[in-house]
Amino acid sequence: MVFDFLKRTGADVPETKASATGPVIAYRGSGRVAWSPRDAVSLTKTGFTGNPVGFRAVKLIAEAAAALPLVLQDAERRYETHPVLDLLKRPNLAQGRAELFEALYGQLLLSGNGYLEAVGGEMTVPGELHVLRSDRMSLVPGADGWPVAYDYTVGARKHRFAIGEGVSPICHIKTFHPQDDHYGLSPMQAAASALDVHNSASGWSKALLDNAARPSGAIVYKGADGQSQLSADQYDRLLGEMESHHMGARNAGRPMLLEGGLDWKPMGFSPSDMEFQKTKDAAAREIATAFGVPPMLIGLTGDATYANYQEANRAFYRLTVLPLVSKVAASVGHWLSEFTGEPVTLKPDLDQVPALAVERDQQWLRVAQADFLSEAEKRALLGLPKLSDDAK
Repeated sequence: MVFDFLKRTGADVPETKASATGPVIAYRGSGRVAWSPRDAVSLTKTGFTGNPVGFRAVKLIAEAAAALPLVLQDAERRYETHPVLDLLKRPNLAQGRAELFEALYGQLLLSGNGYLEAVGGEMTVPGELHVLRSDRMSLVPGADGWPVAYDYTVGARKHRFAIGEGVSPICHIKTFHPQDDHYGLSPMQAAASALDVHNSASGWSKALLDNAARPSGAIVYKGADGQSQLSADQYDRLLGEMESHHMGARNAGRPMLLEGGLDWKPMGFSPSDMEFQKTKDAAAREIATAFGVPPMLIGLTGDATYANYQEANRAFYRLTVLPLVSKVAASVGHWLSEFTGEPVTLKPDLDQVPALAVERDQQWLRVAQADFLSEAEKRALLGLPKLSDDAK
């Protein structure tokens, strides 16, 4: 028969899962709601390049995080010069430190995954660092579930980064995902529904302007003899007076004198149109909330006094930027310390963040006035390494 090749024969051997949990894996079916695709490429197009709120939220976080200064230290001292610091200062010929980390943070925010590649160099430190596009990377798990390689695919070409003996050439940083062991969950995925609503509302507004825009009002003619149509001379005269006396910025607010059965009927948005705009504003706030950006920082309507803006900016750094930078810096520092063989720590320098200056001043003052603490304990509380005398 034509379809005999579809029948299972006795010689066929079913594929065996490497993991013991393989038989209980639930395969996900197609979605029942007509939302936009949730893959990284589609979300980047609809939520970053095609949505002003998502674009601004990602740019704001990535640029603020990349601008934070980093310090390198171990248990004994803080380094002013070090091969790792030199590498991060100029990671490759095309990028500086801020550009590299901005791209890395952007990939994390858009896809939940960030990949750094170590290229060449001496045995103690890589020669260059490059950020790889997360939508082109795929993890290859081994029999025990741990990654054994990473595949970087561009079109029909594929390059495999093997992970075996020695230091891995790839540093994979991912956000927490409760239902995936190998890939992270991005804020863009959490905000996908709000992005669809916001984009649909913008499309509706554009269609309204193109196809059904409402004028400010209408002039209705009711003749004395029941005639409802102006003569050609009357119509031309009315248009001439409207153009010369009631159009343009120069004539704004000028009263209109109607005669001969003319009546003015104002027109505006219906209550349903106004509710639609509120829905768009609510979707914009949901997008900002998913990324952890206070709405007033990206220009959304609301209370925006100077005191509130200061508090919002401080909360933005404390709750969004610093956790992201600390996570990425710790991962990159641990990865690079495997090349150098030194147990060094890479972390943000909180004393050089202007938004946290008030908090840091208060903390320094409280620690300095604590007479029951030794100098070594005070330095430890402030995140500083030991002095040479304290190490004895």
